[in-house]
Amino acid sequence: MRALRARGAAARVDILGVTAWAVTDPAVLKRLLTSPDVSKDAVRHWPAYAATASTWPLALWITADNMFTAYGDEHRRLRRMIAPAFSARRVEALRPTVEATVTALLDALSALPAAGGVDLRARLAHPLPIAAISRLMGVPEDQRDGFRTMVDGIFDTTLTTEQALANTAAVFQALDRLIAVKRAEPGDDMTSLLVAARDEEGDGDGLSDTELRDTLLLMISAGYETTVNVIDQAVTALLTDPAQLALVRAGHADWSDVVEETLRHEPAVKHLPLRYAVRDIPLPDGQVIPRGDAILTSYAAANRHPGWHGATADRFDVTRPAKDHMAFGYGVHFCLGAPLARLEVTTALRLLFDRFPDIRLAAPADQLPPLPSLISNGHQTIPVRLRPTTTP
Repeated sequence: MRALRARGAAARVDILGVTAWAVTDPAVLKRLLTSPDVSKDAVRHWPAYAATASTWPLALWITADNMFTAYGDEHRRLRRMIAPAFSARRVEALRPTVEATVTALLDALSALPAAGGVDLRARLAHPLPIAAISRLMGVPEDQRDGFRTMVDGIFDTTLTTEQALANTAAVFQALDRLIAVKRAEPGDDMTSLLVAARDEEGDGDGLSDTELRDTLLLMISAGYETTVNVIDQAVTALLTDPAQLALVRAGHADWSDVVEETLRHEPAVKHLPLRYAVRDIPLPDGQVIPRGDAILTSYAAANRHPGWHGATADRFDVTRPAKDHMAFGYGVHFCLGAPLARLEVTTALRLLFDRFPDIRLAAPADQLPPLPSLISNGHQTIPVRLRPTTTP
């Protein structure tokens, strides 16, 4: 990230064959993310769309028809329809589910042999978010593992075009099955509400069939993968630097401080594709992003910019007075699921470290393999020992 920032407020980069401007300066990034001069609609504002959509391994990130790729009035229409599903009331109603899920997962960990190691990503960070978003969306239990595998594929930027297309087809088939189930047997969940809105309002101002499917795709993928990574990075940071954990236990910081500093220091999404210049955009350093060029938002680089957080920007510090970040985006595309993600991560950390006060990493932090992704920011595994090992 330092090398990328050293190239200026924005630098031209190659993303699996697509050229884009990686924006790393937080002031510039905030301006672009709130400007009508920048769009997320590739069809309307990216001349390279037609030649890229069928050949790029990350095509789903630009071809999906939902509020992630919408611009202007279309984005406002879609967001207005989705926002009630993430109301404060609905998120608060999930608190007992989150608490119970974490408790059950920790109970299962407690039952394991004391001498054995545990992959905390697989045993806690993964199952909690998939359970919460599945509850919110009404995904049946027998479909959850399938969605998890397919979402992992969406964020895996090492797949070939053929592999990515096959994964996309599988995702769409699974979403179509979910829609059919909820159409036949609706419940008190987001999928049922959106299906009802689709069926009652038709194509006018309501959701089209494609928008319905792709909106569910957005909710599942954004509500799952990102929260997994925040739990992952928070646990890793605290176990790498026990002094930070001691500050929390001594009351000098709370779990919300840990969550916000994790989001700043190691955001769940490093780089997010793509946005597009609606017109020529001059930059403070004299460069110009030409109309029609693609833009990559580099949240990880911006969050640690010394111009924003000073000389200690690269340091994880739960007592940092200002932990401002853009981990959930910025402007009109700010993540609707942020309150739910914060609830899940805070609950997971609090209960985990209460239950296992002697938890330790079972491998050096710098040896934890990263995810195969330029988008998703986490580790493939988090090996830990939950209790001290004793020698007879």
